[in-house]
Amino acid sequence: MPFINPLIAGLVGLLVSLGLISLILRASRLSGFGLREAEGHHTHEIPVPRLGGLALAGALVAVMVAGCLIEPDFLQKNQRWFIIASSLLMFALGLWDDLFTLGAKRKLLGQIAIASLAFFSGIAIEHFKIPFTGHIINLGWWGWLVTVFWLVAMTNLINLIDGVDGLAGGICLMLMVLLSYVNLQGGSSGLIAIGMVGALLGFLRFNFPPARIYLGDGGAYFLGFMIGAMTIVASQKGTVFAALAAPLFVLALPIIDTSLAILRRGLRGLPLFRPDRGHLHHRLLNLGYSRRKVVVGVYVFTAVFLLLAFLAIYWRGQFFALLIGIGALVIILTASQFSFSREWFTIGRTLGNSLESRAHIRYALTLSQWLALEGTRCQTIDELAADLVFIARKLEFTSVRIQLEAGERVWPLTADQPDHSHCQTFRYKFGRKRNCFLEFSVACPAASCGTCPAASSAADAVQISGATLHRCSIQAELVAEGWNKAIKDWKRLHHKLPATFADKNADGDPR
Repeated sequence: MPFINPLIAGLVGLLVSLGLISLILRASRLSGFGLREAEGHHTHEIPVPRLGGLALAGALVAVMVAGCLIEPDFLQKNQRWFIIASSLLMFALGLWDDLFTLGAKRKLLGQIAIASLAFFSGIAIEHFKIPFTGHIINLGWWGWLVTVFWLVAMTNLINLIDGVDGLAGGICLMLMVLLSYVNLQGGSSGLIAIGMVGALLGFLRFNFPPARIYLGDGGAYFLGFMIGAMTIVASQKGTVFAALAAPLFVLALPIIDTSLAILRRGLRGLPLFRPDRGHLHHRLLNLGYSRRKVVVGVYVFTAVFLLLAFLAIYWRGQFFALLIGIGALVIILTASQFSFSREWFTIGRTLGNSLESRAHIRYALTLSQWLALEGTRCQTIDELAADLVFIARKLEFTSVRIQLEAGERVWPLTADQPDHSHCQTFRYKFGRKRNCFLEFSVACPAASCGTCPAASSAADAVQISGATLHRCSIQAELVAEGWNKAIKDWKRLHHKLPATFADKNADGDPR
Protein backbone atom coordinates (compact mmCIF):
# COMPACT_ATOMS: atom_id res chain seq x y z
CA MET A 1 0.00 0.00 0.00
CA PRO A 2 1.46 3.43 -0.94
CA PHE A 3 2.41 5.61 2.03
CA ILE A 4 0.20 8.44 0.77
CA ASN A 5 -3.02 6.40 1.17
CA PRO A 6 -2.83 5.97 4.97
CA LEU A 7 -1.82 9.62 5.26
CA ILE A 8 -4.90 10.72 3.32
CA ALA A 9 -7.15 8.47 5.43
CA GLY A 10 -5.73 9.89 8.66
CA LEU A 11 -6.13 13.51 7.50
CA VAL A 12 -9.71 12.89 6.34
CA GLY A 13 -10.60 11.39 9.72
CA LEU A 14 -8.96 14.28 11.59
CA LEU A 15 -10.56 17.08 9.57
CA VAL A 16 -14.05 15.59 9.48
CA SER A 17 -13.95 14.89 13.23
CA LEU A 18 -12.86 18.46 14.02
CA GLY A 19 -15.51 19.95 11.74
CA LEU A 20 -18.41 17.83 13.01
CA ILE A 21 -17.54 18.39 16.67
CA SER A 22 -17.50 22.16 16.09
CA LEU A 23 -20.99 21.94 14.56
CA ILE A 24 -22.27 19.75 17.42
CA LEU A 25 -20.96 22.17 20.05
CA ARG A 26 -22.57 25.11 18.28
CA ALA A 27 -25.92 23.30 18.06
CA SER A 28 -25.64 22.32 21.72
CA ARG A 29 -25.05 25.91 22.83
CA LEU A 30 -28.01 27.19 20.82
CA SER A 31 -30.59 24.51 21.56
CA GLY A 32 -29.26 22.12 24.21
CA PHE A 33 -28.85 19.45 21.51
CA GLY A 34 -27.32 16.25 22.85
CA LEU A 35 -27.42 17.25 26.53
CA ARG A 36 -28.62 14.78 29.14
CA GLU A 37 -29.38 15.43 32.77
CA ALA A 38 -26.62 14.61 35.24
CA GLU A 39 -26.72 11.29 37.11
CA GLY A 40 -25.20 10.21 40.38
CA HIS A 41 -22.06 8.63 38.93
CA HIS A 42 -21.19 11.57 36.66
CA THR A 43 -18.23 13.76 37.60
CA HIS A 44 -18.88 16.87 35.50
CA GLU A 45 -20.32 19.99 37.08
CA ILE A 46 -22.34 21.26 34.10
CA PRO A 47 -24.15 19.37 31.32
CA VAL A 48 -21.82 18.34 28.48
CA PRO A 49 -23.06 17.11 25.07
CA ARG A 50 -22.72 13.34 24.72
CA LEU A 51 -22.58 13.20 20.93
CA GLY A 52 -18.87 12.76 20.29
CA GLY A 53 -19.69 9.41 18.72
CA LEU A 54 -21.64 11.24 16.01
CA ALA A 55 -18.44 12.95 14.86
CA LEU A 56 -16.49 9.67 14.94
CA ALA A 57 -19.17 7.84 12.95
CA GLY A 58 -19.22 10.67 10.41
CA ALA A 59 -15.44 10.48 10.16
CA LEU A 60 -15.66 6.74 9.47
CA VAL A 61 -18.10 7.33 6.60
CA ALA A 62 -15.79 10.01 5.19
CA VAL A 63 -12.80 7.66 5.42
CA MET A 64 -14.83 4.99 3.63
CA VAL A 65 -15.59 7.43 0.77
CA ALA A 66 -11.93 8.46 0.64
CA GLY A 67 -10.92 4.79 0.54
CA CYS A 68 -13.14 4.19 -2.48
CA LEU A 69 -11.39 7.06 -4.27
CA ILE A 70 -7.77 6.18 -3.45
CA GLU A 71 -8.02 2.36 -3.59
CA PRO A 72 -9.75 0.86 -6.65
CA ASP A 73 -10.35 -2.47 -4.88
CA PHE A 74 -11.75 -0.96 -1.67
CA LEU A 75 -15.28 -1.97 -2.64
CA GLN A 76 -14.17 -5.57 -3.15
CA LYS A 77 -13.13 -6.07 0.47
CA ASN A 78 -16.33 -7.42 2.00
CA GLN A 79 -14.98 -7.54 5.55
CA ARG A 80 -14.41 -3.79 5.46
CA TRP A 81 -18.05 -3.19 4.65
CA PHE A 82 -19.18 -5.58 7.38
CA ILE A 83 -16.97 -3.83 9.96
CA ILE A 84 -18.30 -0.42 8.91
CA ALA A 85 -21.95 -1.46 8.77
CA SER A 86 -22.01 -3.35 12.08
CA SER A 87 -20.04 -0.61 13.87
CA LEU A 88 -22.55 1.99 12.67
CA LEU A 89 -25.40 -0.21 13.89
CA MET A 90 -23.77 -0.42 17.32
CA PHE A 91 -23.32 3.36 17.25
CA ALA A 92 -27.03 3.78 16.48
CA LEU A 93 -27.92 1.60 19.48
CA GLY A 94 -25.79 3.70 21.81
CA LEU A 95 -27.01 6.97 20.30
CA TRP A 96 -30.60 5.96 20.96
CA ASP A 97 -29.67 5.43 24.61
CA ASP A 98 -27.94 8.83 24.75
CA LEU A 99 -31.03 10.59 23.47
CA PHE A 100 -33.88 8.58 24.99
CA THR A 101 -32.34 6.22 27.62
CA LEU A 102 -32.73 2.50 26.99
CA GLY A 103 -32.79 -0.09 29.74
CA ALA A 104 -29.73 -2.27 30.40
CA LYS A 105 -31.49 -5.46 29.22
CA ARG A 106 -32.56 -3.89 25.92
CA LYS A 107 -29.07 -2.60 25.27
CA LEU A 108 -27.56 -6.01 25.98
CA LEU A 109 -30.03 -7.75 23.65
CA GLY A 110 -29.27 -5.21 20.94
CA GLN A 111 -25.54 -5.75 21.35
CA ILE A 112 -25.94 -9.53 21.10
CA ALA A 113 -28.06 -9.16 17.95
CA ILE A 114 -25.52 -6.89 16.23
CA ALA A 115 -22.60 -9.12 17.27
CA SER A 116 -24.49 -12.15 15.89
CA LEU A 117 -25.05 -10.32 12.61
CA ALA A 118 -21.31 -9.65 12.41
CA PHE A 119 -20.56 -13.33 13.05
CA PHE A 120 -22.80 -14.53 10.22
CA SER A 121 -21.27 -11.86 7.98
CA GLY A 122 -17.85 -13.44 8.32
CA ILE A 123 -16.34 -11.55 11.27
CA ALA A 124 -15.95 -14.71 13.31
CA ILE A 125 -13.53 -16.49 15.62
CA GLU A 126 -13.69 -19.96 14.06
CA HIS A 127 -10.53 -21.54 15.44
CA PHE A 128 -8.11 -20.89 18.25
CA LYS A 129 -4.42 -21.67 18.53
CA ILE A 130 -3.37 -22.77 22.01
CA PRO A 131 -0.25 -20.90 23.09
CA PHE A 132 2.97 -22.81 23.80
CA THR A 133 1.68 -25.96 22.05
CA GLY A 134 0.68 -24.78 18.58
CA HIS A 135 -2.44 -26.99 18.67
CA ILE A 136 -5.39 -25.48 16.77
CA ILE A 137 -8.93 -26.01 18.07
CA ASN A 138 -11.80 -25.84 15.58
CA LEU A 139 -14.61 -24.09 17.45
CA GLY A 140 -17.52 -24.95 15.14
CA TRP A 141 -20.78 -23.48 16.45
CA TRP A 142 -19.01 -22.56 19.67
CA GLY A 143 -17.39 -19.90 17.53
CA TRP A 144 -20.66 -17.95 17.57
CA LEU A 145 -20.68 -17.86 21.36
CA VAL A 146 -16.99 -16.90 21.58
CA THR A 147 -17.36 -14.21 18.90
CA VAL A 148 -20.46 -12.66 20.48
CA PHE A 149 -18.85 -12.69 23.92
CA TRP A 150 -15.68 -11.05 22.55
CA LEU A 151 -17.53 -8.30 20.66
CA VAL A 152 -19.99 -7.53 23.47
CA ALA A 153 -17.23 -7.56 26.10
CA MET A 154 -15.04 -5.17 24.09
CA THR A 155 -18.03 -2.89 23.48
CA ASN A 156 -18.86 -2.61 27.17
CA LEU A 157 -15.26 -2.38 28.35
CA ILE A 158 -14.79 0.88 26.45
CA ASN A 159 -18.11 2.18 27.75
CA LEU A 160 -17.20 1.37 31.36
CA ILE A 161 -13.94 3.33 31.29
CA ASP A 162 -15.60 6.44 29.84
CA GLY A 163 -15.82 8.09 33.25
CA VAL A 164 -13.18 10.82 33.17
CA ASP A 165 -12.47 13.40 30.46
CA GLY A 166 -10.14 12.00 27.80
CA LEU A 167 -9.77 8.55 29.36
CA ALA A 168 -11.66 6.29 26.95
CA GLY A 169 -10.65 8.33 23.90
CA GLY A 170 -6.95 8.13 24.76
CA ILE A 171 -7.02 4.38 25.37
CA CYS A 172 -8.95 3.84 22.12
CA LEU A 173 -6.36 5.95 20.29
CA MET A 174 -3.60 3.63 21.52
CA LEU A 175 -5.61 0.59 20.48
CA MET A 176 -6.20 2.05 17.01
CA VAL A 177 -2.46 2.70 16.64
CA LEU A 178 -1.83 -0.95 17.48
CA LEU A 179 -4.52 -2.13 15.04
CA SER A 180 -3.15 0.17 12.33
CA TYR A 181 0.19 -1.56 12.65
CA VAL A 182 -1.38 -5.03 12.54
CA ASN A 183 -3.84 -4.37 9.72
CA LEU A 184 -1.46 -2.42 7.49
CA GLN A 185 0.82 -5.46 7.60
CA GLY A 186 -2.09 -7.71 6.61
CA GLY A 187 -3.47 -5.18 4.10
CA SER A 188 -7.09 -5.62 5.20
CA SER A 189 -8.51 -2.80 7.34
CA GLY A 190 -5.49 -0.57 7.73
CA LEU A 191 -7.12 2.49 6.15
CA ILE A 192 -10.07 2.29 8.55
CA ALA A 193 -7.76 2.07 11.58
CA ILE A 194 -5.56 4.95 10.37
CA GLY A 195 -8.68 7.04 9.66
CA MET A 196 -9.93 6.43 13.18
CA VAL A 197 -6.55 7.43 14.60
CA GLY A 198 -7.02 10.81 12.93
CA ALA A 199 -10.64 11.05 14.07
CA LEU A 200 -9.69 10.28 17.69
CA LEU A 201 -6.95 12.91 17.63
CA GLY A 202 -9.59 15.44 16.56
CA PHE A 203 -11.97 14.22 19.24
CA LEU A 204 -9.37 14.44 22.01
CA ARG A 205 -8.81 18.08 21.03
CA PHE A 206 -12.26 18.72 22.60
CA ASN A 207 -12.41 15.83 25.08
CA PHE A 208 -9.18 16.31 27.02
CA PRO A 209 -9.84 17.87 30.47
CA PRO A 210 -11.81 20.04 30.78
CA ALA A 211 -13.97 18.23 28.23
CA ARG A 212 -16.40 20.10 26.01
CA ILE A 213 -17.89 16.94 24.50
CA TYR A 214 -18.19 13.30 25.55
CA LEU A 215 -18.24 10.05 23.61
CA GLY A 216 -21.60 9.08 25.03
CA ASP A 217 -22.80 5.49 24.82
CA GLY A 218 -22.96 5.85 21.03
CA GLY A 219 -19.28 6.70 20.70
CA ALA A 220 -18.13 4.17 23.30
CA TYR A 221 -20.15 1.33 21.72
CA PHE A 222 -18.94 2.35 18.27
CA LEU A 223 -15.25 2.31 19.21
CA GLY A 224 -15.43 -0.79 21.40
CA PHE A 225 -17.22 -2.85 18.76
CA MET A 226 -14.94 -1.66 15.96
CA ILE A 227 -11.83 -2.52 17.97
CA GLY A 228 -13.23 -5.98 18.71
CA ALA A 229 -14.19 -6.59 15.06
CA MET A 230 -10.86 -5.38 13.65
CA THR A 231 -9.02 -7.59 16.13
CA ILE A 232 -10.91 -10.63 14.83
CA VAL A 233 -10.11 -9.68 11.23
CA ALA A 234 -6.43 -9.33 12.15
CA SER A 235 -6.48 -12.74 13.82
CA GLN A 236 -7.68 -14.29 10.56
CA LYS A 237 -4.46 -13.17 8.85
CA GLY A 238 -2.26 -15.68 10.64
CA THR A 239 -1.60 -14.07 14.01
CA VAL A 240 -4.54 -15.69 15.76
CA PHE A 241 -3.44 -15.80 19.37
CA ALA A 242 -1.17 -12.75 19.28
CA ALA A 243 -3.80 -10.53 17.59
CA LEU A 244 -6.48 -11.49 20.10
CA ALA A 245 -4.17 -11.19 23.11
CA ALA A 246 -2.45 -7.92 22.19
CA PRO A 247 -5.49 -5.63 22.79
CA LEU A 248 -5.97 -7.27 26.17
CA PHE A 249 -2.59 -5.87 27.21
CA VAL A 250 -3.69 -2.34 26.30
CA LEU A 251 -6.99 -2.92 28.11
CA ALA A 252 -5.28 -4.27 31.25
CA LEU A 253 -6.50 -1.38 33.42
CA PRO A 254 -10.14 -1.47 32.19
CA ILE A 255 -10.25 -5.25 32.61
CA ILE A 256 -8.95 -5.06 36.19
CA ASP A 257 -11.26 -2.15 37.00
CA THR A 258 -14.32 -3.89 35.53
CA SER A 259 -13.57 -7.17 37.31
CA LEU A 260 -13.24 -5.38 40.66
CA ALA A 261 -16.44 -3.40 39.98
CA ILE A 262 -18.46 -6.55 39.24
CA LEU A 263 -17.08 -8.27 42.35
CA ARG A 264 -17.75 -5.17 44.48
CA ARG A 265 -21.34 -4.81 43.28
CA GLY A 266 -22.07 -8.51 43.62
CA LEU A 267 -20.88 -8.60 47.23
CA ARG A 268 -22.98 -5.56 48.12
CA GLY A 269 -26.13 -6.85 46.46
CA LEU A 270 -26.17 -4.19 43.72
CA PRO A 271 -26.94 -4.79 40.03
CA LEU A 272 -23.71 -5.94 38.39
CA PHE A 273 -23.79 -3.39 35.59
CA ARG A 274 -25.03 -0.43 37.62
CA PRO A 275 -22.83 2.66 37.13
CA ASP A 276 -21.16 3.95 40.27
CA ARG A 277 -18.33 6.16 41.50
CA GLY A 278 -16.13 3.31 42.75
CA HIS A 279 -13.94 2.92 39.67
CA LEU A 280 -10.20 3.42 39.93
CA HIS A 281 -10.30 6.82 38.24
CA HIS A 282 -12.99 7.98 40.69
CA ARG A 283 -10.83 6.85 43.60
CA LEU A 284 -7.84 8.75 42.23
CA LEU A 285 -10.01 11.86 41.94
CA ASN A 286 -11.10 11.37 45.55
CA LEU A 287 -7.43 11.22 46.60
CA GLY A 288 -7.07 14.79 45.35
CA TYR A 289 -5.56 14.27 41.90
CA SER A 290 -6.84 16.55 39.16
CA ARG A 291 -8.58 15.15 36.09
CA ARG A 292 -5.56 15.98 33.96
CA LYS A 293 -3.16 14.13 36.27
CA VAL A 294 -5.46 11.10 36.41
CA VAL A 295 -5.79 10.94 32.63
CA VAL A 296 -2.07 11.48 31.97
CA GLY A 297 -1.21 8.85 34.58
CA VAL A 298 -3.53 6.33 32.94
CA TYR A 299 -2.02 7.19 29.54
CA VAL A 300 1.49 6.43 30.85
CA PHE A 301 0.32 3.19 32.45
CA THR A 302 -1.46 2.13 29.24
CA ALA A 303 1.51 3.10 27.07
CA VAL A 304 3.66 0.56 28.95
CA PHE A 305 1.13 -2.15 28.13
CA LEU A 306 0.89 -0.88 24.55
CA LEU A 307 4.61 -1.63 24.24
CA LEU A 308 3.98 -5.15 25.59
CA ALA A 309 1.19 -5.55 23.01
CA PHE A 310 3.55 -4.57 20.17
CA LEU A 311 6.04 -7.13 21.45
CA ALA A 312 3.31 -9.81 21.54
CA ILE A 313 2.51 -9.08 17.88
CA TYR A 314 6.16 -8.86 16.85
CA TRP A 315 7.06 -12.15 18.52
CA ARG A 316 3.80 -13.78 17.28
CA GLY A 317 2.81 -14.99 20.74
CA GLN A 318 6.23 -16.26 21.76
CA PHE A 319 7.60 -15.30 25.20
CA PHE A 320 3.99 -14.66 26.21
CA ALA A 321 4.64 -15.85 29.77
CA LEU A 322 7.46 -13.32 30.08
CA LEU A 323 5.17 -10.48 28.91
CA ILE A 324 2.47 -11.56 31.38
CA GLY A 325 5.01 -11.53 34.20
CA ILE A 326 6.23 -8.04 33.29
CA GLY A 327 2.64 -6.80 33.12
CA ALA A 328 1.80 -8.28 36.53
CA LEU A 329 4.89 -6.66 38.06
CA VAL A 330 3.90 -3.25 36.63
CA ILE A 331 0.38 -3.63 38.06
CA ILE A 332 1.62 -4.54 41.54
CA LEU A 333 4.17 -1.72 41.65
CA THR A 334 1.61 0.84 40.43
CA ALA A 335 -1.05 -0.33 42.89
CA SER A 336 1.41 -0.12 45.76
CA GLN A 337 2.19 3.52 44.93
CA PHE A 338 -1.46 4.46 45.55
CA SER A 339 -2.00 2.04 48.47
CA PHE A 340 -4.56 0.07 46.44
CA SER A 341 -2.65 -3.16 47.07
CA ARG A 342 -3.34 -2.90 50.82
CA GLU A 343 -6.95 -3.88 50.16
CA TRP A 344 -5.78 -7.01 48.34
CA PHE A 345 -4.05 -8.19 51.53
CA THR A 346 -7.04 -7.33 53.75
CA ILE A 347 -9.59 -9.10 51.58
CA GLY A 348 -11.14 -10.85 54.58
CA ARG A 349 -12.03 -7.59 56.30
CA THR A 350 -13.24 -6.04 53.03
CA LEU A 351 -15.42 -9.08 52.33
CA GLY A 352 -16.86 -8.99 55.84
CA ASN A 353 -17.74 -5.30 55.61
CA SER A 354 -19.40 -5.82 52.22
CA LEU A 355 -21.52 -8.74 53.39
CA GLU A 356 -22.46 -6.91 56.59
CA SER A 357 -23.71 -3.93 54.56
CA ARG A 358 -25.48 -6.07 51.94
CA ALA A 359 -28.90 -6.16 53.66
CA HIS A 360 -28.86 -2.39 54.30
CA ILE A 361 -27.92 -1.65 50.68
CA ARG A 362 -30.55 -4.02 49.26
CA TYR A 363 -33.13 -2.27 51.43
CA ALA A 364 -32.03 1.13 50.12
CA LEU A 365 -32.14 -0.19 46.55
CA THR A 366 -35.75 -1.30 46.99
CA LEU A 367 -36.75 2.06 48.46
CA SER A 368 -34.96 3.84 45.59
CA GLN A 369 -36.90 1.83 43.00
CA TRP A 370 -40.16 2.70 44.79
CA LEU A 371 -39.22 6.40 44.78
CA ALA A 372 -38.48 6.27 41.05
CA LEU A 373 -41.97 4.87 40.40
CA GLU A 374 -43.53 7.66 42.46
CA GLY A 375 -42.48 10.14 39.77
CA THR A 376 -45.37 8.92 37.62
CA ARG A 377 -47.90 9.03 40.48
CA CYS A 378 -47.26 12.25 42.41
CA GLN A 379 -49.06 15.38 41.28
CA THR A 380 -46.71 17.88 42.94
CA ILE A 381 -43.04 18.11 43.85
CA ASP A 382 -44.08 18.44 47.49
CA GLU A 383 -45.65 14.96 47.39
CA LEU A 384 -42.51 13.56 45.83
CA ALA A 385 -40.37 15.31 48.45
CA ALA A 386 -42.52 13.81 51.21
CA ASP A 387 -41.75 10.34 49.85
CA LEU A 388 -38.05 11.19 49.80
CA VAL A 389 -38.13 12.38 53.41
CA PHE A 390 -39.92 9.17 54.41
CA ILE A 391 -37.13 7.10 52.83
CA ALA A 392 -34.41 9.23 54.44
CA ARG A 393 -35.95 8.62 57.87
CA LYS A 394 -36.07 4.89 57.19
CA LEU A 395 -32.37 4.94 56.30
CA GLU A 396 -31.57 6.94 59.46
CA PHE A 397 -30.20 10.05 57.81
CA THR A 398 -30.20 13.10 60.08
CA SER A 399 -31.33 15.66 57.49
CA VAL A 400 -32.30 16.12 53.85
CA ARG A 401 -31.77 19.21 51.74
CA ILE A 402 -33.25 19.74 48.27
CA GLN A 403 -32.29 22.63 45.99
CA LEU A 404 -34.59 22.94 42.97
CA GLU A 405 -34.65 25.30 40.02
CA ALA A 406 -36.60 27.73 42.20
CA GLY A 407 -36.63 27.12 45.93
CA GLU A 408 -34.84 25.15 48.61
CA ARG A 409 -36.03 22.99 51.51
CA VAL A 410 -34.25 21.43 54.48
CA TRP A 411 -35.81 18.71 56.65
CA PRO A 412 -34.16 17.92 60.02
CA LEU A 413 -34.99 14.27 60.69
CA THR A 414 -33.83 13.88 64.30
CA ALA A 415 -35.14 15.61 67.41
CA ASP A 416 -31.66 16.21 68.77
CA GLN A 417 -28.13 15.58 67.66
CA PRO A 418 -25.36 14.75 70.16
CA ASP A 419 -22.58 17.27 70.51
CA HIS A 420 -19.96 14.55 70.01
CA SER A 421 -21.20 13.55 66.57
CA HIS A 422 -19.50 14.46 63.32
CA CYS A 423 -21.87 15.43 60.51
CA GLN A 424 -21.02 13.91 57.13
CA THR A 425 -22.91 15.13 54.05
CA PHE A 426 -23.45 13.50 50.66
CA ARG A 427 -24.44 15.81 47.81
CA TYR A 428 -25.67 14.78 44.35
CA LYS A 429 -26.47 17.07 41.45
CA PHE A 430 -29.45 16.39 39.21
CA GLY A 431 -31.13 18.04 36.24
CA ARG A 432 -29.51 20.42 33.79
CA LYS A 433 -29.30 23.37 36.18
CA ARG A 434 -26.00 23.77 38.02
CA ASN A 435 -27.71 24.73 41.29
CA CYS A 436 -30.02 21.68 41.54
CA PHE A 437 -28.81 19.18 44.10
CA LEU A 438 -29.92 16.69 46.74
CA GLU A 439 -28.01 16.48 50.01
CA PHE A 440 -28.15 13.95 52.85
CA SER A 441 -26.52 14.24 56.26
CA VAL A 442 -25.60 11.46 58.65
CA ALA A 443 -24.22 11.54 62.20
CA CYS A 444 -20.97 9.61 62.41
CA PRO A 445 -19.73 8.76 65.94
CA ALA A 446 -16.18 9.82 66.67
CA ALA A 447 -13.58 7.42 68.00
CA SER A 448 -13.72 9.06 71.41
CA CYS A 449 -17.47 9.04 71.92
CA GLY A 450 -17.72 5.38 72.86
CA THR A 451 -21.03 4.90 71.05
CA CYS A 452 -19.77 2.04 68.89
CA PRO A 453 -20.69 -1.05 70.91
CA ALA A 454 -18.57 -3.38 68.80
CA ALA A 455 -15.46 -1.24 69.15
CA SER A 456 -12.90 -2.59 71.59
CA SER A 457 -10.48 0.29 70.99
CA ALA A 458 -10.31 3.74 69.48
CA ALA A 459 -8.80 2.31 66.28
CA ASP A 460 -11.66 -0.19 65.94
CA ALA A 461 -14.18 2.59 66.41
CA VAL A 462 -12.69 4.60 63.55
CA GLN A 463 -12.69 1.51 61.35
CA ILE A 464 -16.35 0.73 62.12
CA SER A 465 -17.31 4.34 61.56
CA GLY A 466 -15.54 4.33 58.18
CA ALA A 467 -17.37 1.20 57.04
CA THR A 468 -20.69 2.66 58.16
CA LEU A 469 -20.00 5.91 56.35
CA HIS A 470 -19.18 4.05 53.16
CA ARG A 471 -22.44 2.12 53.39
CA CYS A 472 -24.35 5.36 53.99
CA SER A 473 -22.75 6.95 50.93
CA ILE A 474 -23.97 4.03 48.78
CA GLN A 475 -27.46 4.30 50.26
CA ALA A 476 -27.52 8.06 49.62
CA GLU A 477 -26.38 7.53 46.03
CA LEU A 478 -29.12 4.93 45.43
CA VAL A 479 -31.81 7.25 46.77
CA ALA A 480 -30.41 10.11 44.68
CA GLU A 481 -30.69 7.93 41.57
CA GLY A 482 -34.32 7.17 42.41
CA TRP A 483 -35.01 10.89 42.96
CA ASN A 484 -33.36 11.80 39.65
CA LYS A 485 -35.52 9.30 37.75
CA ALA A 486 -38.65 10.42 39.58
CA ILE A 487 -37.99 14.10 38.76
CA LYS A 488 -37.47 13.31 35.07
CA ASP A 489 -40.70 11.28 34.91
CA TRP A 490 -42.60 14.01 36.76
CA LYS A 491 -41.39 16.66 34.30
CA ARG A 492 -42.28 14.49 31.32
CA LEU A 493 -45.82 13.90 32.58
CA HIS A 494 -46.29 17.57 33.41
CA HIS A 495 -44.92 18.84 30.10
CA LYS A 496 -41.50 19.79 31.53
CA LEU A 497 -42.84 22.27 34.05
CA PRO A 498 -40.13 23.70 36.33
CA ALA A 499 -39.70 21.70 39.52
CA THR A 500 -40.73 24.06 42.34
CA PHE A 501 -42.12 23.74 45.86
CA ALA A 502 -45.54 24.95 46.92
CA ASP A 503 -46.19 26.67 50.27
CA LYS A 504 -45.18 24.72 53.32
CA ASN A 505 -46.84 24.12 56.65
CA ALA A 506 -45.64 25.70 59.88
CA ASP A 507 -43.68 22.59 60.81
CA GLY A 508 -41.70 22.80 57.56
CA ASP A 509 -43.12 19.62 56.03
CA PRO A 510 -44.48 19.84 52.47
CA ARG A 511 -48.23 19.75 52.02
